[in-house]
Amino acid sequence: MSWLDLHMHSQISLDGEFSPERLAEICHDSGLKVVALSDHNSVRGVERMMTACSRFGIREIPAVELDCIFEGVDLHLLGYGIDFQDPRYRELEEDILSQKKKNSSEVMKILKDTGIFFEEEKVLAMSRDGVVVGETIAEAALADDRNSENPLLAPYREGGERSDNPYVNFYWDYYSQGKCCYVKMEYPDLEQVVDMVHRNKGCAVLAHPGVNLKGHSGLLEPIIETGLFGIEAFSSYHSPEQAACYYEAARRNGLIYTCGSDYH
Repeated sequence: MSWLDLHMHSQISLDGEFSPERLAEICHDSGLKVVALSDHNSVRGVERMMTACSRFGIREIPAVELDCIFEGVDLHLLGYGIDFQDPRYRELEEDILSQKKKNSSEVMKILKDTGIFFEEEKVLAMSRDGVVVGETIAEAALADDRNSENPLLAPYREGGERSDNPYVNFYWDYYSQGKCCYVKMEYPDLEQVVDMVHRNKGCAVLAHPGVNLKGHSGLLEPIIETGLFGIEAFSSYHSPEQAACYYEAARRNGLIYTCGSDYH
């Protein structure tokens, strides 16, 4: 679906590269007609994205990607068509940002203990809102000459098996739940955010389940029963087999199915 992308991030997500305005230009240059800026736990860029997209005749759907937890598993929930002016989104963002600021030193220390070099000062200078994220550490580490022959970073360099999206892939490999650099966060329960999105006139969609439910596939049906409106079946992270599996799960349960690149 070269005209549609319902999952992308701006600089407001902390790990995104472009402003909402620049992202709208990229969408136009790519021939997209319908898009959704779904920043992590933030709606601050929605209005800017809508204004910028309107100049190009692109339809922008108000959206957000919310971190949440279900039976001990970290999940991402996409909310589409939401009232982005609802103050509850800002409150949730502030709470999560506060936790991440407190965890930033620990996030860097754990990775250094694995044998990957980087300059903390450089990472802090590159970070936004005082929050250090795995993608920023990856960028600094890959640019550090001390890691030029480090086998741990070989997959993320040009020609490596994880080089298609190196910084985000590094995050999933080192900082996502269950990985060596994971730092626990206090996220709201899935049921809570599903209810918030739906009461906010939006549609709650489970993001890239092939990533978050890896090793927990049995949770899909209980997750659906919390009141999901849809599943992101077609994701840049999903293999064709995974996409087909989640597409069928959505159809079988009478849910919508969506697609998104998770562009950063």
